[in-house]
Amino acid sequence: MSKPIVIAVDGPGGAGKGELTKRLARSLGYELLDSGAIYRVLAYAARKAGLALFDEDSLVQEALVVNLAFEPQDDGVHVILNGEDVSLAIRTEEAGANASKVAVLPRVRQALLARQRDFRQEPGLVADGRDMGTVVFPDAQVKIFLDASCEVRAKRRVLQLESSGKTADYAAILQEITERDERDRNRSVAPLKPADDAVIIDSSDMTVEEVFNKAMKIVKEKLGK
Repeated sequence: MSKPIVIAVDGPGGAGKGELTKRLARSLGYELLDSGAIYRVLAYAARKAGLALFDEDSLVQEALVVNLAFEPQDDGVHVILNGEDVSLAIRTEEAGANASKVAVLPRVRQALLARQRDFRQEPGLVADGRDMGTVVFPDAQVKIFLDASCEVRAKRRVLQLESSGKTADYAAILQEITERDERDRNRSVAPLKPADDAVIIDSSDMTVEEVFNKAMKIVKEKLGK
């Protein structure tokens, strides 16, 4: 039997993967996996439990027991940790940086691998992450690598924060994005890189709608729809 369809969308933070994958999942009626949220939730849960983010043994144990669920809502997919909606708490710059630190630990990644693969269900899955097409779902039928320059991603984050009434320091955000990219691209386990058979989309000069339309064209070509 053939496995359920997986559309793997990888790329650095701020490239637009979240919006693209939500739109793809809605349009196709597929399940959605935000793998980055899993690492953010684990880091958040670890900090709440007083664990150090370099304590690999403790983090592995936490990864095995953390109770995580995704609940689609009108305003997006809500992330539920032990019955608590932590969607906003895990989307801060600090949470993103903590997730990146946790994600470099080999045994933590292994502990979360099976949980991510369990999301592969009919009629299909759209998987958002950094190693979906290279490690988690190497046999994904569609692989897209969504990229954008550090400067563009920093500007997008500033606009996002300011639109929600928060102050934003462009230089600090740019530095954080650059450092996070460096960690993600050069880690020894599952580094951030396009799969050999991935189609690369650079969203730097594209609108959300243009990115979605291009991705849907790729999906239809790959799946013969």
